[in-house]
Amino acid sequence: MRTRFNPKAIEQMNEFDRYIKDKEIIQNIISNNKGKKIYLEIGMGKGDFITRLAELDRDNIYIGIELSPPVLALAVKKLRRYEEDNNIKLDNLYFMSVDAIELSTIFETHQIEKIYLNFSDPWPKKKHAKRRLTSFKFLDEYKKVLKENGQIEFKTDNRGLFEYSLVSMQNYGLKFIEVYLDLHKTDVFNIETEYEKKFSPFGPIYKIIVEY
Repeated sequence: MRTRFNPKAIEQMNEFDRYIKDKEIIQNIISNNKGKKIYLEIGMGKGDFITRLAELDRDNIYIGIELSPPVLALAVKKLRRYEEDNNIKLDNLYFMSVDAIELSTIFETHQIEKIYLNFSDPWPKKKHAKRRLTSFKFLDEYKKVLKENGQIEFKTDNRGLFEYSLVSMQNYGLKFIEVYLDLHKTDVFNIETEYEKKFSPFGPIYKIIVEY
């Protein structure tokens, strides 16, 4: 996702009361919410998807992860506006800036219920395949933090990434729960991301749900 450079992005993130800066903070939150399920979206962009999920399920914890500070600052701004417009506070929704390959340094073993991967960077060049969020090294990392039988829910409009992910997940030994070749032509409940709303008219949206 391209966005303008924002020199105040980190300052704006730090001013947000639900921006998580380190492991101690997130573990305190989880400890204070025993019995609640923890859901992650990796690469949340401006946060439309994770915000809607958190609003629909106020009984559990949702964490949006975005590596880019300028994009995360936009997500903070957008969430604040949404809460103000709707006179709500989604105190079950938190944001983090962390590399997905470091999840096991932030979360305890088998602590996460489900991971959402929405429209991840396809890294189309073969030499960059290991950077794809459905490559083996990332699937290994997800396995560490996901509960037994935890799930990954993956969406993309990139045919190459979809095919790569199918093969990667199959070779890894994951159990396929649902696979859609054109999600928007089904009646399956679907929360659209901002990217999805913009680009779905130009081609099919692919979706995979797998289980460890």
